Amino acid sequence: MRDNTAECIVESSDTNINSDEQRRRFIGGSDAKIIMGSDEVALRKLWEFKCGLRPSEDYSGNLVIALGRTTEKLNTEWYERQTGETVSDMQARMFHPQFGFLAAKLDGLTDKGTAIFEAKFMLPWSFSEEAAAAKHMPQLQHNMAVTSRPMARLSILTGGGKWVLITAEADPIYQDALLEAELRFWDCVRSGTPPRPVGAPPPLPKSEVVRIVDMTGSNEWAVLAAQYRDTKRAHDDHLAAKDSLKALIPADAAEAIGQGLRAKRSKTGAVSFEILAGA
Repeated sequence: MRDNTAECIVESSDTNINSDEQRRRFIGGSDAKIIMGSDEVALRKLWEFKCGLRPSEDYSGNLVIALGRTTEKLNTEWYERQTGETVSDMQARMFHPQFGFLAAKLDGLTDKGTAIFEAKFMLPWSFSEEAAAAKHMPQLQHNMAVTSRPMARLSILTGGGKWVLITAEADPIYQDALLEAELRFWDCVRSGTPPRPVGAPPPLPKSEVVRIVDMTGSNEWAVLAAQYRDTKRAHDDHLAAKDSLKALIPADAAEAIGQGLRAKRSKTGAVSFEILAGA
């Protein structure tokens, strides 16, 4: 792994340069996935854009991207509320101290500046933490490499009202391969030679350490554990009897009474039981 310990360079945006011209000057985090991927069409489009042969993709009509931008402030505030950490240096663009064409535009820094913060919005259908991590890992590893940060916090809001936090650690082996691929890609941009796909799978975040606690010395735990063991069979018998009673009630009956027990069927079909007085 190349020495990347020097402090990265922070640059303020130049309002005299349009967005396309700015982005043609460097490789950003969102480019990393394409450069390390196997999609030849996407790679060719990225190369043509960096060479000035085509304009950038127009995402103004993409609702998911618009939702991501709209919810970014909420995402950041929710992360701060849930973790107690603060997010600073939002939207700062930083450059690699050795390779000036490698840049990272951060959603922020967190954990007292030791970790990069990335806010994302994803649709809830077929959502999984594994797929989310795989999708965004190249960008996270690129940004960690550019900024010399050992960790990244990926904060995700889904359209289903779910918040997911994924922690990723810097992977020196993957970052080395990523840097080599980005150097080759940039050589292709400067020479006008179309690049070839890399097809390297991203690393997965390490599983959280599972903490196991021995409660043998707790008297309160001992009392409640004994109570749980003693009542577990009765609880299971209660649930089984309840299911059997429901099955005995005729489908067209709204109420059933007998042996000190009343069962009522609601309009939605749910059955509730009541023990009658004196039973």
